[in-house]
Amino acid sequence: MAAVISAEGVGHVYKNGTVALDDVNLEIGTGLFGLLGSNGAGKSTLMRTICTLLVPGRGRVTVGGFDVVKDRRAVRGLLGYLPQHFSAWRLQTVTEVLDALASFSGLTDRTVRTRRIGEVLESVGLAAVAHRRVKQLSGGMTRRLGVAQALVHEPKVLVVDEPTVGLDPEERLRFRQLMAELGRDRAIVLSTHIVADLGSGCSDLALLDRGKVAFRGSPAELVERAAGKVVEITVPEAAEGGLVNSLEIVSRRPANGQVTVRGVADKGAAPAGARAVDDVTLEEAYLAFMVSRGRRADELAMSDST
Repeated sequence: MAAVISAEGVGHVYKNGTVALDDVNLEIGTGLFGLLGSNGAGKSTLMRTICTLLVPGRGRVTVGGFDVVKDRRAVRGLLGYLPQHFSAWRLQTVTEVLDALASFSGLTDRTVRTRRIGEVLESVGLAAVAHRRVKQLSGGMTRRLGVAQALVHEPKVLVVDEPTVGLDPEERLRFRQLMAELGRDRAIVLSTHIVADLGSGCSDLALLDRGKVAFRGSPAELVERAAGKVVEITVPEAAEGGLVNSLEIVSRRPANGQVTVRGVADKGAAPAGARAVDDVTLEEAYLAFMVSRGRRADELAMSDST
């Protein structure tokens, strides 16, 4: 698949000496692309670079063949961006907000703009609340409005940063389904620390760790790497505390005074009586990979700020 986004030898060091990106090389094509990583991994720095909001310290990034530094205006014409904290004018209606933002995006023809607003509201499931004020929207609806403003000018590339933070489970599921549908005819870069956000629509991902690409491949390949590393053990509830030194715990199921714990063996040393599981999830595979690199579960549950 031809690359829509290309990063070649990209590096960036902040003024305080923090190395955010270190020789990042990626090619991203059409479809939903997952960008995973823990706090400080460099996800947000890479996304800001792709969106022309940050000039890389070294290396080169292109979007649709255009350089993000030399051809900034052309790149921005190809991009739709949903930041982690999207907000809009709370006293304006959904339609009014989209109309203003569509104008800013270059849709100057009112007839074309009106038609496009109707199409994009239908695609994100907000047509029924088009005349509702933003302050009356739920958190999930506000996120979908954020998607709508990113799509209104029909971009070839959609960049989405931590899309489901603060959403309830139902809205998270709806958002994942929407991303899968949108990824059929455009490149979507979805940055998240919540592995489940990628859903079944993701067929390609990269895992950043300390500014480097630690893994690049399909979700299935990441799961394969976790074979034998995810274990399950049943112990009396009173003995559960003794497992924390040997397992990065993923889940627990208590029943009749006992608890079945599922987790990743820390440093490969599974507790006595533990058995390897066959149905490893993508979240468990991600944790297993990161534990093998010396990271811990409590680090991976944090939002990325660099």
